[in-house]
Amino acid sequence: MRKNTLLILLFLFLLHYTFSQTAQEDDRGYIVQIGDMAPEFEIILTNGQVVKISELKGKIVMLQFTASWCSVCRKEMPHIENEIWQVLKIRNDFALYGIDRDEPIETVIKFGKKVGITYPIALDSGAVIFSLFAHKESGITRNVILDKEGRIVFLTRLYNPKEFDAMKEKIFSLLGDE
Repeated sequence: MRKNTLLILLFLFLLHYTFSQTAQEDDRGYIVQIGDMAPEFEIILTNGQVVKISELKGKIVMLQFTASWCSVCRKEMPHIENEIWQVLKIRNDFALYGIDRDEPIETVIKFGKKVGITYPIALDSGAVIFSLFAHKESGITRNVILDKEGRIVFLTRLYNPKEFDAMKEKIFSLLGDE
């Protein structure tokens, strides 16, 4: 009897822990999860180039949702530029796109220059692409990492050096550059 009671208590604890972890993830505003396939969409870069997400299969893809008014984005973007983009931009099996949330092209171009980034930035008028990944009213900065099949393998929210380092490790690991 005592053993059964302990097993039931253990089961209830694990059940509570699982649901509390899920609630914490939901608090980040994502509507996708690790393991999901990325939804299909296309982006228009500031240079006019159109990129379909399905055309990036075979590459590790980093999507960085950003905006000029986001102070945390401004803090994170130089790290993305220096620690990820400058290291991996020559690789054919890696792609990185900033996706600017609902701002005009002139603002986006000026923002990129001011922050000092050289990775491509796309426009997201009406936050349509953003809303495929997170609740539209959710904040940014956030990063979505896709594996070579287009499956979501890492999600970030805000800039946290520890989480950023874990994301970098995941990217390099997927590329075989541990």
